[in-house]
Amino acid sequence: MQTFAYIDGRSMGHGHGHGVGGSATAGSAYTRRLTAALLLTGGYMVVQIVVGLGSGSLALLSDAAHMGTDVLGLGLALVAVVLANRPGATQRTFGNYRLEVLAAVINGLLLFAAAAYVFVEAVRRLANPAEVAGLPVLVTAVFGLVVNVISLRLLAAGARESLNVKGAYLEVMADMIGSIGVIVAAAIVWSTGWMYADTIVAAAIGLFILPRTYVLMRHALRILMEVAPPEIDVAEVERRLRAICGVTEVHDLHIWTITSGVEAASVHVLVRSDDRIHPVLDQAREVLTEAGVTRSAVQVEPVDHVDQQNMTAKAREP
Repeated sequence: MQTFAYIDGRSMGHGHGHGVGGSATAGSAYTRRLTAALLLTGGYMVVQIVVGLGSGSLALLSDAAHMGTDVLGLGLALVAVVLANRPGATQRTFGNYRLEVLAAVINGLLLFAAAAYVFVEAVRRLANPAEVAGLPVLVTAVFGLVVNVISLRLLAAGARESLNVKGAYLEVMADMIGSIGVIVAAAIVWSTGWMYADTIVAAAIGLFILPRTYVLMRHALRILMEVAPPEIDVAEVERRLRAICGVTEVHDLHIWTITSGVEAASVHVLVRSDDRIHPVLDQAREVLTEAGVTRSAVQVEPVDHVDQQNMTAKAREP
């Protein structure tokens, strides 16, 4: 008895199959842009740290700390993209695709840590405000804003396609808002001498990070837990598969995300007779493709097929 499957765009029979590796991830097209953004951000982070320490500005130091997470995040994103597109070892049948998702989780944890540091330091300074040199902070923050805008433009296209690049993009975007806040705080300190402005903006930067980090982490964790993509209605996909002419049963339907832009599915379909195997296979493929699945494995068998493996297992039961 033949078992047919459709895997990664090719139909096969007689037990012949292919692995799923070999295509590039969604973030692979943006390696050069990630590299450029990393160099820009890393270089200016050093400038912010030096000026922040010299001026006593918590807002600038918090922005530098956040920019430090940008550097780590961009570095992780770049490494993950490079490794994800190398051929995987024999046992890693999905290659290194999940490295992009793991990098996104690490980015989120770094952002949470940066926000916690800023809040703790802000509380301390509210009780004992420090002197801040407004003009050097203002000039540094303006140039930092320029760096952020350039980095955002480099990453904007990739953020729409890759979760990993999106994580780096969100970090740079949050840092850009932070730079604007530092500019406002520095202007107030320079013109009025009200030192609390620096502390309040520092706390606001930390608060701004949290909701965006939560969204990123939730998305990445959904992938790691192999939850079906939110845009795919699993119940509707199963209903459409059952509605195919000749199908008597659909079970073991699984839909999950391997990495950004790579949605996978597997399903077992039973049909009335042998002559329905090929038509059902083709139509099941169309249903999954239309739902947004890019890689699928469909097992189609006649309803009267005896699964020898299951029969043997049942015979061994006490």
